[in-house]
Amino acid sequence: MANPNIVNVTSILGKVAGQAVTTSPTAIVSNAAASGTIVKINSLIVSNIDGTNAADITAYVYKGDAATAYYLAYTISVPADATLVVISKDTSIYLEENDSIYLQASVNLDLSAVCSYEIIS
Repeated sequence: MANPNIVNVTSILGKVAGQAVTTSPTAIVSNAAASGTIVKINSLIVSNIDGTNAADITAYVYKGDAATAYYLAYTISVPADATLVVISKDTSIYLEENDSIYLQASVNLDLSAVCSYEIIS
């Protein structure tokens, strides 16, 4: 199914996803193939929960077949006890069918992420 026309939507569902970020790339939000929906990412916030050391975050979008990563943030340092806004309401993005946002940290479990998004159908 093709992505829906967002002028003629039947529903907009607000969602929040959370993730303890590891050194292995892991999707925080995905829009399944043939979902019939668009996912609007309103915000992506990464917090360093380590009280002493900085850690790097890499965030990227995989489109379709996941052959190419399109970076939103690439090895950006998040200081200890600090927060980085990767995506905000004024820089929101859309995930089409079969797209995903992946996160990866330089240090296992020092970063925590929250993503606010809408499923539009």
